[in-house]
Amino acid sequence: MKKISQADGIKDFAGRNYIYVDKTEYIYSLVSNYKRVFFSRPRRFGKTLTLNIIGTLYGEGVEPYFKDTWIYDKWNFGQFPVLRLNFQNYRAQSVLDFKQLCSKAIAEFADEVELTGKVKSTEPDVAILELLNALKRKKQRIVILIDEYDYQMTANINNRELYEEFRVCIRNFYSNLKSNEQIEFLAVTGVTRLKDVSIFSAGSDIKDLTYESAFSQMIGFTRDEIKRFYNDYLRLGVSYEDTEIRPEDATEAQIDDLLDRMAWRYDGYCFDKFCELKVFSTWSVNSFLQEMSSSKRVNFGDYWFDEVGGGLPSILVNYLQTHTLDVSVLQQDDILISYSEFQSPTSLTDINQSVLMCQTGYLTLKSPANEDCLFVTLGLANQEVRKALSRLLMFRFISEDFLKTHPAKEAVAQYSAEKLVLFFNKMLAAVAYDRYPLKEESMVRALLQVFLQGSGLKVEVEKHNSKGRCDLMTHTQERHVVLELKYSKDGTDERSLLDDAVNQIKRRDYGAELDDGKALLRLALVFNGRDDKRKFTLWQEVPEA
Repeated sequence: MKKISQADGIKDFAGRNYIYVDKTEYIYSLVSNYKRVFFSRPRRFGKTLTLNIIGTLYGEGVEPYFKDTWIYDKWNFGQFPVLRLNFQNYRAQSVLDFKQLCSKAIAEFADEVELTGKVKSTEPDVAILELLNALKRKKQRIVILIDEYDYQMTANINNRELYEEFRVCIRNFYSNLKSNEQIEFLAVTGVTRLKDVSIFSAGSDIKDLTYESAFSQMIGFTRDEIKRFYNDYLRLGVSYEDTEIRPEDATEAQIDDLLDRMAWRYDGYCFDKFCELKVFSTWSVNSFLQEMSSSKRVNFGDYWFDEVGGGLPSILVNYLQTHTLDVSVLQQDDILISYSEFQSPTSLTDINQSVLMCQTGYLTLKSPANEDCLFVTLGLANQEVRKALSRLLMFRFISEDFLKTHPAKEAVAQYSAEKLVLFFNKMLAAVAYDRYPLKEESMVRALLQVFLQGSGLKVEVEKHNSKGRCDLMTHTQERHVVLELKYSKDGTDERSLLDDAVNQIKRRDYGAELDDGKALLRLALVFNGRDDKRKFTLWQEVPEA
């Protein structure tokens, strides 16, 4: 059985015992219809690999790399020298260093195409112009592939001065690429889409395909692709969960059930302006299947933000150094923003927070996004993203020392009702009041959710049963914990609010649907929001009926 590769990019497709999900039909359509393209995607979605496929086709042709792929007998676009620039390889804390490294890469490429000495400038915009002018005299065309075009700007989202220096430098560079006849094909990728860079300015001939429906599944895996290319692994998963079933005997229904559970965690990303076509995270799917194969058991881990693979997205980490992220996003199914804000964010330093979270992969399209729309709806893509956001926020508002000495899983699994309430109060006391003032019930609920979910616990918000929905429910291997919260602004109505919470739990029988033999702890809690309190002051355990 072929292995799963987690490489960010591959050039040599021959002789590798890896699964390759064939996206070459998209590449053929891309090159057939456009000569200048841009597309953005969050980290770990396969932007670099897509550029490498294009570069290999133009630079090497189909032999022997693309045998047995869709494009093998259809590529007819010729071969050209390929200039590859990955801005992530150039320093982000010094504009001078960036300019020198980028210009050096252009000069080295000129040497490779027998234009030695033609690129002399250490200014990237001048260096690329020198190269293109030399190619014109030689009547030669090239392909240019630029990866992570926005890396220097995203790295300095919290440094306006340095951000602006990089923005001007990069804008000037792209200005010299416009409408140049020596460029046979140009593709640019990044995480963000910014109007203050000339890629998207008036007169630019670069087509932004980020939300173009025809290419919305070019990057990422569809359910059908996973079922087709990873069928052997899916069958293994079925057999690992039921040892009496051999992989070859796994039924379509059993395979679909496993895919359904994968989808809940890793699917739901939408890059289609009509909001019809969605994709799975390639990194998460590959990681899940790799771990399943090596451990011989089905374990739905969280991979998109794991520390081994690179940790949390640097853009949001940098952003949070100077901005406060709204934790209420965790409790909103729908986030509404104007179409203009979504489509044309001007600058990273002033970007709408929800747009930034969409571009970095935390939120995704939940409604159509085209010229006919006044507003666009965004939301969390899947359970893995929800946990990733909780973890990011948790490390922002609670100190590492507290997290190390107060294990949430142990507290929820073993603490008595009284000790658990004290534990929650310690956690809330560790939150910076100026950044997250607890002025209403929804904020208290959001912070509890962030803390529990970020600690790795399964958390359900406003969990429905046949009679209603409770505020929070969390689960461990030992027991279920149901929380019904009430908020008192000044403490004068604490007793009546507690009675309301207790009666609500009893009347609606929260937790009764959890008939799995585990212990059930049901808690009614009242939070006193007065400045000298800011804690749960009254609580009551509600036994099962």
